[in-house]
Amino acid sequence: MLPVAEQMKIIKRGVTEIVPEQELLAKLKQSCSEEKPLKVKLGLDPTAPDIHLGHTVVLRKLKQFQDLGHHIIIIIGDFTARIGDPTGKSETRKQLTEEQILTNAKTYQTQIFRILDPEKTEVRFNSEWLAPLNFADIIRLASKYTVARMMEREDFAKRFREGRPISVHEFFYPLMQGYDSVALEADIEFGGTDQKFNLLMGRHLQEEFGQKPQAAIMVPILEGLDGVQKMSKSLGNYIGISEDPGTIYGKAMSIPDELMVRYFELVTDISNEELAKIDAGLKSGALHPRDMKMYLARTLVRLYHGPDAAQAAEEEFKRIFQRGDMPTDIPEVNVKTSELADGKIWVAKLFTLAGLTVSNGEAKRAIQQGAARIDAEKVDSAEDDILVYEGMVLQIGKRKFAKIRLQ
Repeated sequence: MLPVAEQMKIIKRGVTEIVPEQELLAKLKQSCSEEKPLKVKLGLDPTAPDIHLGHTVVLRKLKQFQDLGHHIIIIIGDFTARIGDPTGKSETRKQLTEEQILTNAKTYQTQIFRILDPEKTEVRFNSEWLAPLNFADIIRLASKYTVARMMEREDFAKRFREGRPISVHEFFYPLMQGYDSVALEADIEFGGTDQKFNLLMGRHLQEEFGQKPQAAIMVPILEGLDGVQKMSKSLGNYIGISEDPGTIYGKAMSIPDELMVRYFELVTDISNEELAKIDAGLKSGALHPRDMKMYLARTLVRLYHGPDAAQAAEEEFKRIFQRGDMPTDIPEVNVKTSELADGKIWVAKLFTLAGLTVSNGEAKRAIQQGAARIDAEKVDSAEDDILVYEGMVLQIGKRKFAKIRLQ
């Protein structure tokens, strides 16, 4: 293991808060003196099947702990997912079926090992210790916390003020997550800044059960491609780690300039020294933002698809967007001739039929904003009927293409 001071330097990169830092320091010192790795825990509720870069912020921190020689435990919250984390929610979450939970859990396990070393990662399902609890056990667990303290949570307090329902079972979510730490005797738990209440619950319950409380490490919430709201698949401002190389590269090139250093820090594996050089170079003007964004895009593709794919994605991006060429693998879409009148169709409807827009209204807006092209020529009017022919290439923005096949 590295000396404690070196470990702390690595651990604190990109971290928002450590509660309490002195306890973490003491744990690391004891770990080094006894040559005993710390138990580092992260809980993941499989409520959605895909992992995006926002999720990888905490996973990359776990990888750092793994590289430092500590023991990583991923808890798949198959039992807690039956309730759903109420954090930040304005209403009671719909409960998932067991089939949905298990399907999502399999996808999660596949994706997390694109970052973590599977040989050095322990995966546990919290149904292992939560499902056997009887009603007496649950009453005993519930007695460890008060309703007044539970209502200090902003999401619960806000719903109470607004007269929105709070189901009793929602109070059990933080207790169950905290009990995970008791079951594993965790030394450290990770989570986003929005998870502070749940992480501190783990500390509280460990003390109640006579254990040394874990240190809680909180990482920031990553902004999405819009630069404002947190990265989310539902908002469409995400980069999925399972997306193809060209999509990852192209999306990365749309990251706002002011967030580049933050992305380098939170979701890449570059060293602290290189990070400092990039930050200083961008601030001084010695480094061009475009060049650094291409480096960021290339790095992200390399992490999830390898160096060859990263180089190929960059060449394809340059060919399409810097030289104005068409991509080589444009997806083909079928358009039925029965949809046409004398071989023609309303141009907005054609883009929607091709799957490039979700509605005719969206297609009209894209045309009016100058984002729609046919065979590389900009579409000037959103009201025209146009002749449809075999092989015509439609384009929306910089990344969406479709080639027409008539049926």
